[in-house]
This record gives sequence, C-alpha cells and structure tokens, in this order.
Amino acid sequence: MRKSLFAIGLLAISYSVQAQILCHVDTNANMYVSEGTLVYSGGGVQTKGNGLLDVHGNIMVVGSGTDAFKTIDAAGSDKTDGGNIILRLNTPASFATSTYGQLYIDGLSQSNITGIVTKEYRTTSHGSGNYFQQVALPFSGKAFNSLSAELGKTFNTQRTGTGSNPILKWDNANAVSAHFTNLASTTADGSGYYMLKVTNNDWNPSAPAGAATVFNINGKPYAPLAGTVTLQNAGKSNLGPSNVVFGVGGNAVNSYNEKYNTYLDDSFEFTTSAWAGTFGQNWYQFGNPFLTNLDLSNIGYTESVTGSDGNAVKNIWGIEYNPGTVVTLPGGSTYATGAQVVTYVATGDGVAPAVGDVNLDKMVIKPMQSFKIKLRDNTAQTLDFNTLRRFKSTARTAGTPNGVNAAKMAGKGTNSTVKQLGVIGLDANGNEISRTYYVVSPSFTTGHQVSTATTVQASAGTRIIGTYEEALNGGYDNNYTNYWLYINEANEGNFQGKNVKLVNYKLDQVKSYKFEIRENAELIPAGAHQLSSGIGFYYKAENGNLVQAKQGDVVAVTNEEANLYYGEPSNNTLATNKTTPSVSRTLVVYDPSITNYIVRFDPKWKKADIQVYDMSGKLVISKKAVETSRDFVIELDGSVKNSYVVKIVSDKGETVNTKILK
Repeated sequence: MRKSLFAIGLLAISYSVQAQILCHVDTNANMYVSEGTLVYSGGGVQTKGNGLLDVHGNIMVVGSGTDAFKTIDAAGSDKTDGGNIILRLNTPASFATSTYGQLYIDGLSQSNITGIVTKEYRTTSHGSGNYFQQVALPFSGKAFNSLSAELGKTFNTQRTGTGSNPILKWDNANAVSAHFTNLASTTADGSGYYMLKVTNNDWNPSAPAGAATVFNINGKPYAPLAGTVTLQNAGKSNLGPSNVVFGVGGNAVNSYNEKYNTYLDDSFEFTTSAWAGTFGQNWYQFGNPFLTNLDLSNIGYTESVTGSDGNAVKNIWGIEYNPGTVVTLPGGSTYATGAQVVTYVATGDGVAPAVGDVNLDKMVIKPMQSFKIKLRDNTAQTLDFNTLRRFKSTARTAGTPNGVNAAKMAGKGTNSTVKQLGVIGLDANGNEISRTYYVVSPSFTTGHQVSTATTVQASAGTRIIGTYEEALNGGYDNNYTNYWLYINEANEGNFQGKNVKLVNYKLDQVKSYKFEIRENAELIPAGAHQLSSGIGFYYKAENGNLVQAKQGDVVAVTNEEANLYYGEPSNNTLATNKTTPSVSRTLVVYDPSITNYIVRFDPKWKKADIQVYDMSGKLVISKKAVETSRDFVIELDGSVKNSYVVKIVSDKGETVNTKILK
C-alpha cells in the first residue's frame, strides 16, 4: 500500500541543536521519499556519513538565509563525493516517460548550500555518431572536468579536428558557442545552455555503458536566481549595439573562424528572410537552472494580478523546447524527427497561448533540459525562472495562484479561437517518425506570410512530411515551392473549404497518418470532428475520398500528396485545386546536423542528374542517375567561401536551378 506522505526504511531523523538545520539524516539512516509524495522541510537539511535521502518523489526545502543544505562526513566536514541525496529516475528503461525525484529550495543563500545532490540522468540522444548533446547543468560551482568520470568519456579543451571533445556554452549576445579552455573551471550560470561532445558514439545519453542503468551527475543545487534574466540584444556584438554580421547566406565567420551557417539555424524566420533581417537575432538559448521542472506554458501574457507567474514576454514569437527525437529504423539507421516548436499568436486577444507542438504538458521543462526562445523584436523583456518552478509534469492552470504545486492547466475559453490540425506520420509499426501542423484563425494570413510581427509559421527544414504555401484559391503557390512548412497558417474565413498541400517525402517509411486536433491548444474529445465553429478539418489523398479528420483517427498513406481542408470543400473546389505544381518540389536545404546542403527530391522523381558550378562557371560536382529515394549531400569544401549554382534534372526532364552560398 502506498503511503500518503513518505515511506521510510531504516529511518533515523534527528533535529539539530543548530538553528540552521531542521532535518538531519544520520549515519546508517535511510529516508525514502516515495514516488508521487511530497516532503516539506521548513528549514535546513543535512545528511551525515553514509546517511541517505533517497528521493523518488519531491523534496521542498523552504528556509531563510541562515539555514543550510549540507552533506557532511563523520567528522562534520563537507562530503563532496555524492551518493547521499539522490534524485532517482524511477523507471530508467522508459526514461522518456518516467517520473523522477525533484528538489525545490527557496529562501536559502547560495553560500549556505554546500550539500552534493546526485541526479540520475538518462535522456534521448540528440544525434548519432559525432554530435553535441544539449543540456542544462543545474549545479553551482561544478567543475567541468568532473563530467568525464560521470559520463564515462574524457572531455578536453580542443574545439575542432580529430580528437576534439569540448564542452561548449551558448553565448546569447554573440550568437556563438564558446568552449572552455580550462576544464577545471566551474559552472557559474544557472540558466546556461551547454553542449557536450559525443565522438563516434563514445557515450550514449540514452544508454549508459556497462551494467549501469543511469548516469549519476553530482553537484550543489542552485539557490533561487538573483533577479530576472533580461531578454535583449541576442545576436548583438559585445563590442556595441550593432547586429552580429552573419554574412550573405550565413557565410561570415565567428571569433573561432567558423561560418555561422555551420551551427546556427532559425526555423522561425526561414521562410521570410533567411540570413537577413532579424534571422538569428532575438534568439535565446537557456537551460533549466533547477532540479525542479520549469513551466513555460503561460510566459507570453499577463494572466491576472493574483495568479500570474510574473512573466509576460509580450513579443514572444516561439519556443523550441526539444532539440529533436532520434528515431532508429529497422535497418539500424537513425534520424531526428526535428525540434518541437511552438509559435505564439500575436493578436493580443488571448485566443490561445500557442500553436504547433502545443502539448502544454511538454512545455514543462525537465531538470537538465534545455530550450530556446525567439522574440519578434529587440524590445527588452524579462524572464523570472524562480516563479516557473513546478513539481508536476503538467502545465499550470492560467490565472490560478502561482506555486510549485499549482493546479493543472485546464484551457482557455474564448469566442475567437485558434484551430489546429496535427498530422502525425507513423511507420509500419505505428511509431511516430514525423509530423506537421495546419492552423487557422480569423487573425491569420492566407498565402505567403512575410510579417515577423504576426506570423505563426515555422519551417519544415529536413523533416519527412510537411505542407507548402497555399495559393489564395487553394493548392500550391508556385512562387514558393523552394521551401516547405512545419507549421502552416491560413485565415479561417477566406480560406475555408480550400486545400493546403501535404507532401510525404518518404512513402516507404510513413505508412499512415494520425490526426491530432486542438482548439486553443486543448485537445478536442476522442473521435470528435466538429470544432466550436461548427466546422472541422478534412483530409483527402490524391485520387482518394474526402474524409472527416477526427481526433485520434488513423488513415493509410497511399500517395506522396494529400490535401488538408478547414471546412468541407465544394465539388468545384475539389476539382480545380488538386493540380500538381508547375515547378518541382525538389528542395535544396541546409542540414545543420551534417553542416552541409542536401538535395531532397520531389517524391515523384525516380532518377536525377546533378551539376554544381562555382561562380566562375567551373563545374565542381557532376553526378549522373542519382537515386532519388534518399537525400543527396552536396559535398562542398567548407574552407572555401563561394557561391554555387545547383542544376538538378529529373529523368523526365524537369529542371530545378538554385543558388547556394557556402
């Protein structure tokens, strides 16, 4: 039987005669905090010797500046090797959905927090082979070289080249990842966004080596951060107020002589002004500074005087809250389904907090998880991480009194709503491998959207499924088939009953689509089709029947192309807007995971010839009869700054010409 507060094994708690310590776990004692329970200490906490605070649930320590959080040895000195206060990962085998122990500290000064917490860590890998795992390090004064033993690999200070295994930290102002030249230095930025090198899979964040089931990361937790974090001047030089110059096509170099286009991406502005305007500007990358969840679901607006979390980032464009999910195919190859992206409605009418990957519970950021924020302009904003802390893995109800145990998000009612159709691509075993979104609202724009002040669109980049910009009467807008969209918007009034084109670039992998329908970010009931407007979404494969898109329904994928509708189309609309584009859907896309450009072929192509010329007219790449079932990597010399013309010709004579800047 589960105990309501906490379970105790070999428990010995005494209360110190010193005012600074309220809860003391002595040598040979074991205090066990059960999953789903909360233990509250109204003062300091301490373990001694091998005393163990075994946390499967939640610990809340609220005290004053004179209280302490300590782990001491038998002689009373600081014990720094960990293993005394352990935040457990309760089901490591299913780490993505597992519950975990959390620690909340409030009121204590950082100088009085000397105790070492052991955080059990296991998470999805952010790549395969050679890549950087993106993490938060919620430990104050932790030496970077201590990560080598904890993760089972040796980090070094070499930034590039064979044998490089650096630890990087994102610099928001200069839009660059700085590396540590002295690994004996220690963490000092609670909200820092860190990147840990993986070389030839020498450590696997999702599978510790040997008999270990988890990684044990040790360090002193952070006290509440002093003040708020100011969001301003991201992508500005530290030498003055001017913008960092990314160069045409991102070909300018940073202080490490690295081209910006080899590591910086901005999915929010890709469709409007890639590497121009505010592309890469107003772009902030952070890590969760605490060993407690952070709830980002309500940060874009003022909820109420009494129930606000103190954050109202009015010019927020969107959030990327997961670098991507790595999927392994039956043949053993892996790829990422892409970052999870939320974009915020900018009308100011409160219709919904966001669109896209708006599973609000996923906007609760776990300990050691990183995230990114994009603002629409450089107007100064503030973010108070302290007030976002939350034990629950569900988002807080907007407007309710803020706190670490505030009630769950229950949605927002309004007359003017945002309606969203999510199309989830499933493989033959029913596993998700890609997704895309089509959203409508009275305030949204039909057709090519150029306003950075209002758009909610986001690029599909190298994803497997996505949609294309719609012509005003439906179907492809042939002026904009050079990119495609992860989140696509249209006005629900003037585009009702007209079609958006959905394209599947991997028909051999995506075998079915599942529908996920939301209104104002909330899921509608299972099996439901109709929204509050009395209208719903529809789906029609090429040469297929029109079907109502219902919550949770799954349909077989039989064609590369399909049509999405908000509102039932008329027979006339169906007849006139199912035509193929007058130009090819073959794309040349930059893939940051390999720091190079790729050709993603129109699904209808079978073979292609590819020629690449530099600006002097010299032919630098020539490939005949290239298989179009997989992406083609345009292997250019990264050390040479140049512009190139890419000519791609299908076996049926269709030609695509495009320019890339390297």
